Amino acid sequence: MPKLVRLYINSVAIGFAVAALFAAALVGFDVGGLGHLVQGESGLLALFLLWFFNGIVFSGAQFAFAIMSMAERPEPPRRGRAIRITGERARIRVAAKAPTTRRR
Repeated sequence: MPKLVRLYINSVAIGFAVAALFAAALVGFDVGGLGHLVQGESGLLALFLLWFFNGIVFSGAQFAFAIMSMAERPEPPRRGRAIRITGERARIRVAAKAPTTRRR
């Protein structure tokens, strides 16, 4: 199995596990009346949809984090010394014409 596919499957598994914890916390603490909603007639459907759609979001976020953390570390300069960055502003000469004033 290619490494990218394995990484994606792991990210999906982690995302849906986090979504299960998140949905359990939302229902357990009865945030926005979700605990009462789950106790109703179509409670299992509501719980499934809450878990499923949060799982999609958390899986995407986990996969994006995993991909972006694979970036190569920046290399230091190969030769010479690094330029020191200071807070001084560069002095630049600018020629300007004097404004002409007209009297009425």
